[in-house]
Formats: sequence, structure tokens, C-alpha cells
Amino acid sequence: MPKPIARNKTRKSVAKRFKVTGSGKILRASAGRRHLLSSKNAKRKRQLAKTKLVHETDTARILENLPFAR
Repeated sequence: MPKPIARNKTRKSVAKRFKVTGSGKILRASAGRRHLLSSKNAKRKRQLAKTKLVHETDTARILENLPFAR
């Protein structure tokens, strides 16, 4: 019996935190929206609710942990 080809598993913690778009960009949630919200104004909280793009210097590290997202 031949050995099966080794493959990388998906890091589930990474899969829950990031989403890959159709063009290959990676989306993330904003930090700072978990607690101490009463001291932040409504505009700031509204902006923090939106998704942001991951910087291109970090995309390769994230995609290594998401082998089936491409």
C-alpha cells in the first residue's frame, strides 16, 4: 500500500477569524468592540463593526493555515 500524500490541515482558529474573498483578499474583524463600549462614541462603534482587509504582509501567513481557502 502506498503512503497517502501528506497535506496541511486547516487551523480552525484561523478559519473562524478570517474570510477569503473571491479575489483572494482576506477580511478580518476590527479590534476594540468587545468591552468598554460606553466610553466610545456611536460613530467609533459603528466603524469598528465593519470588516477590514488584512495587510498584504500578513496574507501569506494566514493562507498557510487555510490550505483549502484558495
